[in-house]
Amino acid sequence: MSDGQRQSFSVLTLNLRFGLADDGANAWIHRRGPLRQFLATHASDFMLFQEANDFQIDFLAASLPDYDRIGQRLPAPAFWQNNVIFYRAPWQLDAWEHFFLSATPDIPSRFPNSRWPRQCTLGLFHAGSHELVCGSTHLDFEESVQVASAAIIRQRIDRLAASRPAVLGGDFNCEPNSACHEAFTQPEPPSEAPSASFRNVLQAPFPGTFHGFQGGDGRICIDWILYRGNIAVQRAGVIRFPAVGPYPSDHYPVGAAFSLNGSSSAR
Repeated sequence: MSDGQRQSFSVLTLNLRFGLADDGANAWIHRRGPLRQFLATHASDFMLFQEANDFQIDFLAASLPDYDRIGQRLPAPAFWQNNVIFYRAPWQLDAWEHFFLSATPDIPSRFPNSRWPRQCTLGLFHAGSHELVCGSTHLDFEESVQVASAAIIRQRIDRLAASRPAVLGGDFNCEPNSACHEAFTQPEPPSEAPSASFRNVLQAPFPGTFHGFQGGDGRICIDWILYRGNIAVQRAGVIRFPAVGPYPSDHYPVGAAFSLNGSSSAR
């Protein structure tokens, strides 16, 4: 890649499924091998994972030796779940932050109606003169919490690098007809500070991503990759696992390839 050239990059998002869950035949120990095989086949420039325990992240690091990562915080509580980003050359990290989806994002906390202390990890990366914000998140279940979380994530991306292209992947725990999806994809009200809206790489009829270890077509589309700025989708879709388990996760991954045009004047 040289400055001014079109830069293509790929993104994959996957909810790993909590590694300490009592899942019987679908327990983490049985899913590690299939996951390693999957990653070897579908390696992307940015790999966004949610619901990851520290030992799962250690496994990913061993399986992805050519990648660096952000989002793992050590030491972490035994049941802590991270939203982690693995990235590979030529992308280099300029800055990153982790925050909670709550009224006090910079301290461990949650909204009163949130079942868990949900979080987001953001990174600002560059490759040559091209810059990109990339994020991994996992939202809670209640609609008002999801909408408030969307607002926080948009504000934090704007604060980190408002003028840069951005990609956000994760488990949003709601479908694209939801208020949360609208909160990401609709422009901010005129009374608010300007904030570019997002688009979903997936299109209607939206394919299922959560399958509950049942495989098939999936039940509902709750895993997305959102993007904004001077980037274009080359291809995108839900990636199905082989028909026979054990499956690497109870979610299907979503993958996308983008072209990034132009160069930033900031570097």
